[in-house]
Amino acid sequence: MSWFVMGREALEAAVADYRGEAKPAEKEEKILCKCFEVSEDKIRRVAIENRLTTVEEITDFTKAGGGCGSCVPAIEALLRDIWSVKPVCEIPSPARKLTNLQKIALIQAVIDKEIRPRLQADGGDIELIDVDGGKVIVSLRAMCVGCPMGGITLEGIQEKLRELVSEDIAVEGQ
Repeated sequence: MSWFVMGREALEAAVADYRGEAKPAEKEEKILCKCFEVSEDKIRRVAIENRLTTVEEITDFTKAGGGCGSCVPAIEALLRDIWSVKPVCEIPSPARKLTNLQKIALIQAVIDKEIRPRLQADGGDIELIDVDGGKVIVSLRAMCVGCPMGGITLEGIQEKLRELVSEDIAVEGQ
């Protein structure tokens, strides 16, 4: 997966060059790994985008920590800092009857916090299209489009929404 990171960096540098802007590497950044010149910003961005939680995973994606190892404690501290932040919006449990807007907001929150990360881990994605009473219409995206397991995926989404939102939800794909 580290080739995705290198490809993105090359694209960002090419766009910056085309626009006549300073390349990302030319910006003033705090370098954490001196062996491979990997900045704190890069490690933070890669960790968040790819949900990396260990130094070994960071090393696989960026090479940081793979040289002399003196940056490993700083990378560990950065990872603790990133993942110790509490989510801004916890998914509330519906203890009372929800209004339509509350129900839609809760469905979107469950999709964003519970369902989407799992799909994205496999290269897929999901979009909420509509909510009509108990019917939730979603569209599977990216690698989920045309997947032979799409029906099972929709069943899993329905289960999660029934568990966290309402028992009467029926999920349909578009």
